[in-house]
Amino acid sequence: MTAEADASPLEARVGHWYQMDGTYLVGREKLREYARAVQDYHPAHWDVGAARELGYPDLVAPLTFTSAPGMQCNRRMFEEIVVGYDTYMQTEEVFEQHRPIVAGDELVIDVELTSVRRIAGRDLITVTNTFTDAAGERVHTLHTTVVGVTAEDIGADVKAAVQNAMMHDMNILDIGHADAAYAKEVRPEAAVTIADPGARSPGTPSFDDVRVGDELPVRHARLSRGDLVNYSGVAGDANPIHWDEDLAKLAGLPDVIAHGMLTMGLGAGFASAWSGDPGAATRFAVRLSAPAIVPAKEGADIEFSGRVKSLDPETRTGVLLVSAKSGARKIFGLATLNVRFR
Repeated sequence: MTAEADASPLEARVGHWYQMDGTYLVGREKLREYARAVQDYHPAHWDVGAARELGYPDLVAPLTFTSAPGMQCNRRMFEEIVVGYDTYMQTEEVFEQHRPIVAGDELVIDVELTSVRRIAGRDLITVTNTFTDAAGERVHTLHTTVVGVTAEDIGADVKAAVQNAMMHDMNILDIGHADAAYAKEVRPEAAVTIADPGARSPGTPSFDDVRVGDELPVRHARLSRGDLVNYSGVAGDANPIHWDEDLAKLAGLPDVIAHGMLTMGLGAGFASAWSGDPGAATRFAVRLSAPAIVPAKEGADIEFSGRVKSLDPETRTGVLLVSAKSGARKIFGLATLNVRFR
């Protein structure tokens, strides 16, 4: 098969860019609401005094917080730009924290189709969100990779049933079909300034006290259907496979499943509980391997573990391997978190 024949027609749209209308103002209660949804009780997310003790001007956003505004901004991308699919399956997420987002930040959010790769007849689509503060500095970059799923994989009866259960302003039946008047728009050329975390010493262990192979204490998180419903509302994820057993099974799943983003949020909180400073993380990359199944009666238990994979004495940074499993299911295929040490 030639490269041309195997190419996705969507590749011509790579580079399509737009910017959200207005700005996103980060509020204290929104940060607390999100932290509660991902069961992250680090004091820096909840108490202004505790955040200031770590050197922050206000409450610190959990590392995966940007997924919530990012999801809302990405709707246009998947409704108008990324066409030819009936739904999408999340496979990988990369969070780059250039400097921690804090309450009071007013952010501009850009959305760009950055990559389309065709593998084994499937399209892997990456959309990148960049978050820029009022000073014009990029504070966070979020890369979301999904697999495009076509009507061959999901029946019309499933689509109709799911649509009937969706929120009033969500319409999955028209996803990817509004391309008749498509015109590619690209990001204007401009200098990009990446925010510097500054000279603030992170509230993490001293680099000299950390060793390659050090184990993070195992931590268990329990998820109930109530947790999934709450996260759906907080994050703006209206897909009923996360709370309706009949629809989940109609879609071919064994039962209701937890959001991939929710398990990532739990994983980030697990790591920051060990490090002591959620703002010290600089990159969190997660490849999902299986969803966590959440039965109605017993819920689900997710076990998190980790170890120090590598250390860089020049930058006083390290890379953690983070593992997550529920029963016999490995939730994360590969998850790494980069962190700055004192």
